[in-house]
Amino acid sequence: MTFRIEQATERDVPLILKLIKDLAEYEKLTHAVVATEATLRESLFERRAAEAIIGYAGDEPVGFALFFQTFSTFLGVPGMYLEDLFVEPKWRRHGFGRALLAHLANIAVERGYGRVEWSVLDWNEPSIGFYKALGARPMDGWTVFRLAGDSLDRLAAT
Repeated sequence: MTFRIEQATERDVPLILKLIKDLAEYEKLTHAVVATEATLRESLFERRAAEAIIGYAGDEPVGFALFFQTFSTFLGVPGMYLEDLFVEPKWRRHGFGRALLAHLANIAVERGYGRVEWSVLDWNEPSIGFYKALGARPMDGWTVFRLAGDSLDRLAAT
């Protein structure tokens, strides 16, 4: 089976939304998905707030990664934040996740980024083990915070 990775284009928006929903189902977070084709089209291809790559086995899409540029004040250079990485369950353990991450690492190196970072759910031991096997390490001593919805609106109004 030939595996290839392509930069997502605007015509891929329905597929990207499907893969996001598949990821949300795996993570037991389907209730949290409010993205639409319109919001993804605007964010990815008009505002260019993030990028996506899609992995294919032959002609079948098997997974994707969605990422965006960050900046490290300590390093003084940009970095990459991997928002989502997902491989359809039936295609796992075929090297597709590793190939997607290697592709992202290549992008990061080519662009002069100092690091690639992401979050993983605490219960997701298969992914944690996979990431550790690639050489990634958890950030001990850090807690992710989020402002969203009403809390974000309230703070913005002050």
